[in-house]
Amino acid sequence: MSDIKVPEMGESITEGAIAKWVVKVGDQVNQGDMLVELETDKVNLEVNADRSGVIEEIRRVEGDVVQVGEVIGTIREGAVSGQPAASEPAPAAAPAAPAASAPAAVAVPAPAPAAEQAGALVASPAARKLAREQGIDLQRVNPVDPNGRINRSDVSAFREPAAAPQAAKPQIEPVFSNRSSGGTVLDDPAKPIEVVRMSRRRQTIATRLVEAQRTAAMLTTFNEVDMTKILDIRKRRKQSFQEKNDIGLGFMSFFTKAVVGALKKFPLLNAEIDGDQLLVKKFYDIGIAVSAKEGLVVPVVRDADRLGFAEIERSIADLAGKARTNSLALSDLQGGTFSITNGGIFGSLMSTPILNTPQVGILGMHKIQWRPVALDEQRMENRPMMYIALSYDHRIVDGSEAVRFLVTVKELLEDPESLLIEG
Repeated sequence: MSDIKVPEMGESITEGAIAKWVVKVGDQVNQGDMLVELETDKVNLEVNADRSGVIEEIRRVEGDVVQVGEVIGTIREGAVSGQPAASEPAPAAAPAAPAASAPAAVAVPAPAPAAEQAGALVASPAARKLAREQGIDLQRVNPVDPNGRINRSDVSAFREPAAAPQAAKPQIEPVFSNRSSGGTVLDDPAKPIEVVRMSRRRQTIATRLVEAQRTAAMLTTFNEVDMTKILDIRKRRKQSFQEKNDIGLGFMSFFTKAVVGALKKFPLLNAEIDGDQLLVKKFYDIGIAVSAKEGLVVPVVRDADRLGFAEIERSIADLAGKARTNSLALSDLQGGTFSITNGGIFGSLMSTPILNTPQVGILGMHKIQWRPVALDEQRMENRPMMYIALSYDHRIVDGSEAVRFLVTVKELLEDPESLLIEG
């Protein structure tokens, strides 16, 4: 028998949740086959079979929180699906006295047929415990195991037979009953409610956002950027850049370079607090927020100060692709020094981004909006403008420093050629 265990999942991660079993009890699996997907605080991980055989038992169901090293199932090695294991005798029609020449009958007693005749059941401890908790009669559970053993998954899947039809019922039935509000139990068939379990990642996002607001003295300062020159460069260079580098020239490389240039002038925004000390980082690993199905993730572009525009664009495209296919590694998410988030891709005109702790600064990009801009006392002109926002931890970053940091970002973006020098 081989145990299916929750593997080590990376630094500081001690538990996860069962996201999805891709096998069921009785399935034949080969070594290396995917068995179950685990959802952690940051990424989803696959657990693969380390032995070939048949799934004997599934102990934990989807949604259960499990610990590193915990046994969540078992594999019966060398067995063939639908047949008993070699060490288990097939049920005989009636017991007979063992012959002297049949040592196997002496070595392996066969109590199963007698137990079945007496109405006894073979069930795992986990199955018996769950049945007691849910008030389920094990005699009514049909096991998937070809040997008749009832496992926890059989009990979890058990449903009482539907009752005979009675009088006509309303067309709309509540999805969730006994909803309490102000001491009153609500159960209105005309107002159905869908109950959706929060994913592990969504729970973690919620916890970290509340923690950031609770522990950091967070403030936000705003400015605006005239995007005329960047749009002009992209228009003139877009095709040649694509042909040369096999990647598009987006906005994120400009903003990443501008942030790096500003961080070099204002290093406290590239630091973090460790007790009563400041850890001022002399490297520039920039987190780029990416929206994925399971929630926002912030993969990191490493050593952004050493990368060219094409390398930054390529790194971001690679990380975004991994995020959308749920294939980010923990190493992709750890160790960022500053973050950038772009709500403009969803149409946001202005927002106040929340810190990605323990970082002390995050830059928010927004939608490019054409607005009339006063060039001087006499002239006005329509310009493509973007509001930018810097949220920062006021515990170590003064307001004047934060404002000057954002002004530096603005100046670098409005003079893109300077990014080659300052960035």
